Amino acid sequence: KFAMVAPDVQIDDGKGTILISSEEGETEANNHRKLSDFGIRNGTRLQADDFLQDYTLLINVLHSEDLGKDVEFEVVGDPPENIGPNPSEPASQNITNGSDDGAQPSTSTGKYV
Repeated sequence: KFAMVAPDVQIDDGKGTILISSEEGETEANNHRKLSDFGIRNGTRLQADDFLQDYTLLINVLHSEDLGKDVEFEVVGDPPENIGPNPSEPASQNITNGSDDGAQPSTSTGKYV
């Protein structure tokens, strides 16, 4: 729904508990666990970052007994309008970290040590 490509999700409590990592295999052990296993309850905030799109989403977890039959969760709110690449933007334009200062990508072919 929010068009995240490679999200990292952590509990927004200052401890940095990572629930989902964009690094393959890093958090697979969490896949079978419930949110309550991590101490996530009504009112907990999660932070989802998609570094590939320079996009951060704060999620407020709210418990509700009023969901419809067979509905496990509901996303309430509107996703941002400008998610993902802009199809009207020319593909040849290189903008890094929001900077359009004319800098060009490196063409170095040297080996790293």
